[in-house]
Amino acid sequence: MVRLRMQRVGRIKTSHFRIVATDSRKARDAASLEVLGHYHPREKTNKITVNAERLKYWLSQGAQASDTLRTVLKTAGAWA
Repeated sequence: MVRLRMQRVGRIKTSHFRIVATDSRKARDAASLEVLGHYHPREKTNKITVNAERLKYWLSQGAQASDTLRTVLKTAGAWA
C-alpha cells in the first residue's frame, strides 16, 4: 500500500521534511515514489509547500496519509 508521509532530511538539529508518497513497507528514509512537497518546522511560519494536485491524485489512488502528515496539512489548510 502507498503511504503519504514525511521523510527527514537536513543536518542534526536543523531538520527539514519532504512530503513523499512511498511504499508502506519501506523505511522512513528509503527511496520514495514521488516528492509532493516540503515542510520546514524550524522557520517561524512553519513553512509548508505542497503540490495539491499530486496530493489529490495519490489520495484518489488509495494512498493513506500518516497521522502526523495529516495533522501538519490540516494546520496548513491543505487538507480538505
